[in-house]
Parts: sequence; structure tokens; C-alpha cells
Amino acid sequence: MFFPLRCPVCDKILPIGGEKICKKCYHKLSFVKEPSCKKCGKQLQNQEEEYCSDCRTKPHLYKRGIGLLENRGISQKSIYAIKYKNKREYVDFYTDEIAKRYGGEIDYWKADLIMPVPLHKKKLIKRGFNQAEVIAKSLSQKLGIPVSGSLKRVKNTVPLKTLKGSERRNCLAEAFRSDEPAVRGKRIILVDDIYTTGSTIDECSRELKAKGARETFFITLAIGDGM
Repeated sequence: MFFPLRCPVCDKILPIGGEKICKKCYHKLSFVKEPSCKKCGKQLQNQEEEYCSDCRTKPHLYKRGIGLLENRGISQKSIYAIKYKNKREYVDFYTDEIAKRYGGEIDYWKADLIMPVPLHKKKLIKRGFNQAEVIAKSLSQKLGIPVSGSLKRVKNTVPLKTLKGSERRNCLAEAFRSDEPAVRGKRIILVDDIYTTGSTIDECSRELKAKGARETFFITLAIGDGM
């Protein structure tokens, strides 16, 4: 009554006990469709390709990733609202969709932990919350995989959207630290809001594997274009 559920697209209040999105708005979202890259999950334009151009040319340190939405149009605006307008309530619908669409594959990963991509403490204080942590906790409840906060961001990087691929990798070098006893031998799902080039997920994976993690995967609400 006091905190009614709102549609993650139009932000209108939804009926109590009803759906978590307006029926018309559901069809406005750009869900990733097949064919998709077998490595990062980006939607492909060519039916004959198995991997996107990025994954064909650049080795990634994670084993497999999933993105729910293409990062464009209405979908992009909705994810932006979660991150910058504190619309955390939208996350519940999106994690429901991830569990419904990809639950079988995620179960096949046999993951031990879900781990949000961390914010630096200065950025966390400024924003007030870490959207990746909100997503990770919601996914944990629906997938039955515990959340770990043992990955920390020790380097306060500039916004990566302003940088190119090689600049992103250099900027993120040694940006993360993890607790070795907490990750050794574990299969870990990294969680973030958006996947673009994979630089952040790769650098997190690099640190986790250096501390003994067995395998890493990722889940994001939105993902960039594949070719």
C-alpha cells in the first residue's frame, strides 16, 4: 500500500497482486533473442555465426555470460533509471525474467556463489547503493545461490563509457581485490547491470582466478550489440 509496485518501463503504479509490468510495456522491451553469442550472450545478426566479432578476436577470462536485454531504446532507459534514479524496485521484474528464461542454463553452471561487481567506496557513498548488489541479492533469492561480497574495488576508476577498449583494460588494471579463502575452488557468477566490452568482467575474473576460483560466469540486465 505504501510502496506500490511500478512498471519498469512507464513507471505507472501496478495493481496489487497483478503482473510486475504493464502488458503493453512488456512488448516494448528488447529482449535478447537467438541467435546469440555462445560466449558472451550478445544477440547476433548473422544466423550462421556462433560467436560475436568481439569474442572471435579477443579471449575472455570468464566461461560464459548472459544478458537479458539489448542495451538500447526503452530497455536502456529502464536500466538507466535503476542506476541513476534509484528505481531499485524495477530489479524484481528483470530478475524474474532471468530466472524464467535462463534458469536451466544457470543451474547447469553449478555455481557456488553470486558476486556483484563492486563499486569503489567513494562512488558508493555518492550514489548511495550499488545496483549490481541489488541485482545479485534478488537473483540469489530466485536461484538459490548465496551472495558473496568478498570482491572489493580498490581503485576508483573514471566512467568506462568514456574510454575505448584498450583504455578500459588499462584503467581497470589491479582495480579489484578478493579474499582467497572465500573464492578458492569456487564457481562464481559475476553480476552487473550492463555488459559492453567485457573489460570489467574480465578484470574481476582475473583477480578471482588469481585467488583460486575455479570458473567465472556473468549475468547482466543489459548487453551491447553483437555482430
